[in-house]
Amino acid sequence: MTQTFHMKAMERKLQRADRKQSVLYLFCNFMALTIISAYSALMFSPTVQRVFPEGGDSRKQMYMIFVMTLIGCVVFTIYALGLFFRHKSGQLGILMALGASRKRLAPGLFREVFFLSGVSAAAGIVAGFPFVWIIWQGFRLILVDSSDMALSFDFRCLSVSLSFLILVVGFACLTAWRYLKRTDIMEVIREEHINEPVKELGRWCGPVGFLVLFLGAVLGYSAPYFCHIWFSLYPPEWIGVLYAPVFAGLYMVMLHTVVHGWKSRKKNPYRNIISRSMMKFQGRQTVNNLIVVTVLIAGGCFAIFYLPGNGIPAIVRYARQPYDYFYNYRADQDIPGREEIEALGEEYELTFKDWEECDYIVLGMGGDGMIEEGRHYHVEYIPLLGEEKILSEDAYCALTGQEIDVKPGTYMNLTNEEETSLYTNKTAKEFTNMVTREQLFTEFAGYAHYDLLTGEVGCSVLDNDDYARISESLTDEWRGRMVRFNVDGEDSYSFANAFYRLFVSSFDESCEYASFYDRVQKIRENEAGQVYWGDTDSMSKVSYEQSDSFVFRQWWAYQPSFRILDQNDYLRNMAVMFMMFLFIFIVCMITALVVCYTRCQTIALNNRYIFEDLKKLGAPPAFLKNEVKSQCGNVFRTPALVGTTAMYVLFIMILYGNDGRIVQTEWFAMLVCLALLVVIGLGIYTVYRATVRNVERRLGIG
Repeated sequence: MTQTFHMKAMERKLQRADRKQSVLYLFCNFMALTIISAYSALMFSPTVQRVFPEGGDSRKQMYMIFVMTLIGCVVFTIYALGLFFRHKSGQLGILMALGASRKRLAPGLFREVFFLSGVSAAAGIVAGFPFVWIIWQGFRLILVDSSDMALSFDFRCLSVSLSFLILVVGFACLTAWRYLKRTDIMEVIREEHINEPVKELGRWCGPVGFLVLFLGAVLGYSAPYFCHIWFSLYPPEWIGVLYAPVFAGLYMVMLHTVVHGWKSRKKNPYRNIISRSMMKFQGRQTVNNLIVVTVLIAGGCFAIFYLPGNGIPAIVRYARQPYDYFYNYRADQDIPGREEIEALGEEYELTFKDWEECDYIVLGMGGDGMIEEGRHYHVEYIPLLGEEKILSEDAYCALTGQEIDVKPGTYMNLTNEEETSLYTNKTAKEFTNMVTREQLFTEFAGYAHYDLLTGEVGCSVLDNDDYARISESLTDEWRGRMVRFNVDGEDSYSFANAFYRLFVSSFDESCEYASFYDRVQKIRENEAGQVYWGDTDSMSKVSYEQSDSFVFRQWWAYQPSFRILDQNDYLRNMAVMFMMFLFIFIVCMITALVVCYTRCQTIALNNRYIFEDLKKLGAPPAFLKNEVKSQCGNVFRTPALVGTTAMYVLFIMILYGNDGRIVQTEWFAMLVCLALLVVIGLGIYTVYRATVRNVERRLGIG
């Protein structure tokens, strides 16, 4: 009994003596679960889910970065657990040397591990919700505050956090069992001092790694494009595997960082030899940590680049908009006329100027289209490819103030100033009256440029006589009217909002469809005995009841363009998306910096006896500080440079890949992203300096 009592007392003393490692493990677990809990709470929030379109690229990006963060947290937690047990092994070895059996040690060890893992993980889950709520409220104050931005939680997100908690606790207990299974007491005692050197490769490893990384990125990004161009094939699901060389190249770069470093040693081959040796002899974990940090920094940059990449074109678009109000409607709809709109404006003390109205028609347009054959497709000419809005020459000139000359038998296709509109067609050979099926044979005569007339449906201009002839006998279902005007003086958001609600309520159910619902394509496929995809559940639906929602304002076929309303509501509707990606950035950067900080502490403190020996040998403080800076610099510098540069290059590739060029707004977005990288770099440098000072303090370097 006395022996058992003394053994328990010894066990408690050893635990108290090593409480710093316990605190470190608690902190790492807590941070990982806080991040995952907060991210999943935000990601599955109804507020966020409502804004991110189902199947859209933004939602896919959100999920992709979450997976990256999840993998990073898993690796980070495993690393912290391994570090904890490496120090715990010393306690186990001492107790076993004093006569404690594995059966005697097992309950206390499992109890401690279960308690530390469970409590820290549970605390992290609980902390995640107030953490994301506080950040969200901060974003609301900075960006936009409205009832639509009120954050709500779907507590089904707890399934992700609880699954991770079970994983953490289960792996911790499994690791504890593995340590207890060891038979060699000396091996257990030496565990803390066991090195993990990596296989040394030549100095070619780093440059080749950068090359492999770059080629892997180009291959992965361009492979879908080549599938289309070379093989007329929709990219298979597994095509993402082609990004694998990126990780191989990243491993080679980080291996070079750990083994050789990046500073030239021709003049002084022994420069920073001590710091390099310390990193090298713990190389395996260091390389893995640097890879995780690089991926997290890259993910954070990818998220933060979303803001200027999407926000700047919108800001420029609103600034360039030539008229305050522009809208179009079908002729069979009872839309308020000029007198009614002016009467509404008087209620808000507004008068209008530059009023202009014109008619347009909708025709079937021919063109080159893709015919699917399983995963393959071929391009062939289709006489009824889709619907096209058509303006007469005179109507276009009156509406836009531009003078153009469209020759008979030709058409001019409309695009924006930068010619980046996706809905252009220069292959049409005929236009078709969808009531009489009369055809007008024509040729492409170039582009006209007017941003307000580019959208989800194409628009073209015909010669006046051609327009009059092809529009005969068209019903009001295939006719429409365009209206634009300016406010004389300062505009009113209240008026714009009231007019918008009046405008939407004037349409009947026949116009309750998305802009990419193509009536001509529906007729063509129905006549061929096929079901039009727009009449299936795969079509994104819009509803008048949700006229204020992001989906409705983004995709409704007759969505008007009211400058003051769009500017304010764009920010409101996009605020959730901006908040989400800002949060992703914060999560990724915090996780990356915590891993860097912990790695630097570990390398230095595990080798503290080396610094003690150097001090005894007379090494000056300046020399020791330089070794600490060199070591910490490699941990922070290389992942930061590789992660930020890789994402910036990828961002440029995405901008260029959209249409094969980089336009003015994209150049400006690139400059803003470059400025953000400078700010990120300063933030990383600040944490690096704080880490160096902390390591120096703990090592007793004056």
